[in-house]
Amino acid sequence: MGLFDGLGSVLTDVLQGKDVNLGAVATQMFENAGGLDGVLAQLHSAGLSEQVTSWVGTGENLPVSAEQIQQALSSTQLQNLAKTFGVDLSEVPTLLAQYLPKAVDAATPNGTLPS
Repeated sequence: MGLFDGLGSVLTDVLQGKDVNLGAVATQMFENAGGLDGVLAQLHSAGLSEQVTSWVGTGENLPVSAEQIQQALSSTQLQNLAKTFGVDLSEVPTLLAQYLPKAVDAATPNGTLPS
């Protein structure tokens, strides 16, 4: 799964109503995907450059839709995420659309990529 290895526990916690440290989750997730640069490159190549740029920047985060997430990920990735999170496959894109911008934003608090 690479990019999303660290999101399993965060979404489980969110679904259970627990507080989540998105910065810590993002850091773990990015390490599993070749660093933050690797994650952002995957999202950029999927046509989400404008959104990703806003998440890294210090301004407001642009939203991403569940449909965009679904197009950016393979069906295998989505199925693996559903299994990891213990949720229905149809919920995964919506959950990622809601929490991925926050995770990227939390990992780049000063509006710049960490070195």
